Amino acid sequence: MALVRWDPFRELEDMSERLNRMFARPAPRTGNGKEALTVADWMPTVDISETDGEYLIKAELPEVKKEDVKVTVEDGVLTLQGERRQDKEEKGKKFHRVERSYGSFVRSFTLPESVDDTAVKAEYKDGILALHLPKTERVKPKAVDVKVA
Repeated sequence: MALVRWDPFRELEDMSERLNRMFARPAPRTGNGKEALTVADWMPTVDISETDGEYLIKAELPEVKKEDVKVTVEDGVLTLQGERRQDKEEKGKKFHRVERSYGSFVRSFTLPESVDDTAVKAEYKDGILALHLPKTERVKPKAVDVKVA
């Protein structure tokens, strides 16, 4: 029987991966393909649609500055991350209710093979981030005539 060194951080990564699978959330990945232990304070809502030429992801990011949003595509995974900052406290101002979420956010999406990940375009307007993911041209099957000798 071989002795195996216990790695508590690996245990945390395994637990995080199981929770992400249970809640159907893809885990963000680092450059070496391993899961990044990133804790998000909130998650923006998204709509994903498809046409013949592209996929479109629209993410709601109200009160998030354009420079506070980062979009990356790596190894077939599109990742949105950023931060919504809370207003500084003012003296004499008292909040009765705070329901909106603040802090960092992360959303990751596994892209279909039909997406041309080198041509992803993003536009940001009125708190909506629109990501255009064009489809690649598929090779059409070619019919071959078979002659009987």
